[in-house]
Amino acid sequence: MKKIMFMLIVSLLASVAFAKDDRPVVAVLEFKNETSASWWYSGVGRELSDMLSNELLGTGVFKVVERKKLNSVLSEQDLGASGRVSKSSAAKMGKITGAQYLVTGSVSHFEESGKSGGGLSFKGFSVGGKKKTASLAIDIRVINATTGEIEYARTVEATSKSGGMSLGFNKRGFGGKLGKEKKTPTGKAIRAVLIEATDYLACVMYDQDSCMKEYRAKERRRRAKTKSAVDLD
Repeated sequence: MKKIMFMLIVSLLASVAFAKDDRPVVAVLEFKNETSASWWYSGVGRELSDMLSNELLGTGVFKVVERKKLNSVLSEQDLGASGRVSKSSAAKMGKITGAQYLVTGSVSHFEESGKSGGGLSFKGFSVGGKKKTASLAIDIRVINATTGEIEYARTVEATSKSGGMSLGFNKRGFGGKLGKEKKTPTGKAIRAVLIEATDYLACVMYDQDSCMKEYRAKERRRRAKTKSAVDLD
């Protein structure tokens, strides 16, 4: 009898824990590029979406739909939009993927100045060389997969510098097309904006606590900085 009661209690606790799993289910679409960045090659958009997916998973507050499954869904969406299938049977994004939200990202600004070189590099360590600066901005949008409404949006900016007599070490870096950027200011800026975007999404979509004030303040500072760079009448 005690054993049966114990099993019932365990089962009840498990069901309660499952019911409270209110983590948002997201799918990250392939990134787009709106700049003339020299590091943007075919496939980089997929790499950035994978990197953001990994960062979102790392927070522990998101469920992420795998990109390959999402590509199949998009194909079904295209087929439904073509008119070759009836509207009643056409694929619906939210129903097939199980994703509540679609996360889109685009590189909206990139600027690089200075030149690297002249330093020494050995097994990930770099010393010296000319200074190099990279400035990067990405636009993140979160779309409700059922209604199509944009529920959250944010522009994230980062500036990274390297060179001079500083000592740098980067063990992890990037793979794929972005592999060559793993030790550059561009690589650092990319990683920084993705982490900042992830922290923002975790705040507004899950935590929804005091961090909301922090991000509102950051957005005000970003807007003020952007406006101060030009003369406005």
